[in-house]
Amino acid sequence: MKTDLVKEAKMTLYFITGNKGKFNEAKEIIQDIEQMDIDLVEIQEIDSRKIIEAKLNEATKENKGEFFCEDVSVSIDCLNGLPGPLIKWFVKTIQDKGIAELVSKYNDNTAYAKAMIGYTDGDQIVFFEGEIKGKIVSPRGTGGFGWDQIFQPEGYDKTFGEMSLEEKNKISMRKQALTKLK
Repeated sequence: MKTDLVKEAKMTLYFITGNKGKFNEAKEIIQDIEQMDIDLVEIQEIDSRKIIEAKLNEATKENKGEFFCEDVSVSIDCLNGLPGPLIKWFVKTIQDKGIAELVSKYNDNTAYAKAMIGYTDGDQIVFFEGEIKGKIVSPRGTGGFGWDQIFQPEGYDKTFGEMSLEEKNKISMRKQALTKLK
């Protein structure tokens, strides 16, 4: 009598991002992930959870598997929390130098960087969050991407842009969120 054994295949976990820098940081924390660079509509919203939910719902319409995506916010106190999840557009338009110059006109340069990760297996979405307090400073450093050169984490004398990937990954909001996902 012949017995067929069915082995349960391990599902691949995909990080939906076109940003190679984000993927490389994530891969240092969760090694068993693959990048999925698909073009998804990104709604403009102040609530990161709504942005992620829309992305994951769109991704699962045509793809099966386990996915996660991320939305990063930089909330600046003197700007009443702006740009928040709109940071990507602030960097594209006025650049990190413009953000730093705008903030320098106020007495408070406190900021919070937040990474919100949404994970789905196709049935439900679960959220994981990481946050780090810091301040907005004049651009320094050549590492990282986006706004890394103007964000100096509290308790450090370097911006994310001056830190190595290893240094940043020890403290970043992305690491906090990815560790919770893991």
